[in-house]
Amino acid sequence: MNAFSPPYTAPDAVVDALRTHGCAVLAPSTLATLCGLRIEDLDAWRSGWDDLPPDAYLKDGGRYRRRRHGCFVQQDDTLAQVAHRAHWQSEDYNALHGGMHRWFEPLAPALVADPAWARLVAGLGNVFAQVRDDGDWHVEAHQFRIDTTDGIGRPTPEGAHRDGVDFVAVLLVGRSGIKGGETRVFEAEGPAGQRFTLTEPWAVLLLDDHRVIHESTPIQPVDDAGHRDTLVLTYRSCAFQGDD
Repeated sequence: MNAFSPPYTAPDAVVDALRTHGCAVLAPSTLATLCGLRIEDLDAWRSGWDDLPPDAYLKDGGRYRRRRHGCFVQQDDTLAQVAHRAHWQSEDYNALHGGMHRWFEPLAPALVADPAWARLVAGLGNVFAQVRDDGDWHVEAHQFRIDTTDGIGRPTPEGAHRDGVDFVAVLLVGRSGIKGGETRVFEAEGPAGQRFTLTEPWAVLLLDDHRVIHESTPIQPVDDAGHRDTLVLTYRSCAFQGDD
């Protein structure tokens, strides 16, 4: 099956696309422009996805997901990491894993200390603040590797969903030896939707979580070590989920 190409948004149209459609897709060069980054700085992180611990909370019994997690607060251009904490979602947003305090291993200190990390996370937060600014951003960062250990890997085992936040950024870090992993975005309150496959490292899907739902289709192996690596950043105003 042929993959649908991502409908990349021009750099000067990203905020309007989020306001109008609730989503935007950034080419790697657009991400670099908006956040004041070099793609080479991000590429230096990629080996860190080879060192992710298994996700011990998968209720479907799978072994296909590895991850790390960290939390931050953004005030204007300042990003500060907070004490390591559990990831929590209500069952309203995650019927499969909601209601659980999931303690994942923290992000590597070297990643968080890299100046490019703050530029990336705060840069995207500043984009979202142009769409809707309701106070400080409470940011959760998730490193994911979905592999084909079980013959199939599920990037979103909970199905099409919202995350219970204000905005979401899904960054493709890389994919190798797989087919599938198609991204699907739908209006939460309407019939419109789109589908495409992110293939370029550091291409990004931006979502207004109030307005759209999203999912990624399962991946299947093309060779013996197939995997798909992503960095997911969620932005919520005023508090982390479960604190309010």
